[in-house]
Amino acid sequence: MQTNTPPRRTVRLTRRGRLALVVTGAVLTGTAVAVPLLTLGDDEDTRPRTLVIPEGWRARQVYEAVDKALALPAGTTGKSLGKAALKLPNEARGNPEGYLYPATYPIDEKATPESLLRFMVDTANQKFNGAPVAAGAQRNAMNLYQAVTIASIIQAEATSKADMGKVARVIINRLQRGMPLQMDCTINYALNRDTIRTTTDDTRIESPYNSYQRMGLPPTPIDNPGEEAMRAAVNPVPGDWLYFVTVKPGDTRFTADYTEHQRNVAEFNALQQSKGQQPGRSPQQSQSQPQVTQPPR
Repeated sequence: MQTNTPPRRTVRLTRRGRLALVVTGAVLTGTAVAVPLLTLGDDEDTRPRTLVIPEGWRARQVYEAVDKALALPAGTTGKSLGKAALKLPNEARGNPEGYLYPATYPIDEKATPESLLRFMVDTANQKFNGAPVAAGAQRNAMNLYQAVTIASIIQAEATSKADMGKVARVIINRLQRGMPLQMDCTINYALNRDTIRTTTDDTRIESPYNSYQRMGLPPTPIDNPGEEAMRAAVNPVPGDWLYFVTVKPGDTRFTADYTEHQRNVAEFNALQQSKGQQPGRSPQQSQSQPQVTQPPR
């Protein structure tokens, strides 16, 4: 996959693919949902017996959850990476982002941050290195790490599982045409924030994760994608789409025609004005709790 391509003037996409009018001071908002740990302890032992890692959590959130589950001081798990001996691809350079696989993990009295992180990474490798994923990545002229990175963007951008394949196609089409991705989810990752208020100034930050100013994919995944997002990344549905906008919840419109896209954006803005919101502001949307699965033994 071509990931270093010359810049080309284009419109910018927002988090979840919504397009904001490019005007000074335009502000976007979104909602981050935290899913609590699943606690199955009894009255005598309140320590969680399982740890739920939802789809789309960033590594930072996973570290915090492990610290909480094991009743460790904040920051302990993050500091344990150097001695965890994680089996990561060379491209990751020791950063497990994207490989802390979303699932439900058992916790026993011998559990440590290192053992839990290894369990997550080993599960990711088992899922990602299987023939369907590997073959799909090769078929789309990308390596596995690029596929995981694309899946992480899909996980952050798609408003439903049904839209994941189309979001994947938009990402690939824009990369192949030399268009910057211009996704707000990469800006949010660069700024290490969950609740977004993305302004024009935000899109000018100096960061390798700024997909407004830098071409190609970000240097690492931006969260830990689940199975559906990974499947979409390596099996994007056919289409020529370059733009998409969520006009209202449940109504995401994909198109390759910029004029049609402008009409969709105008409808989106009209709906926002009818609700007393400024044009160019994205609606608040809640995320359903991601489905988690029991990792293989």
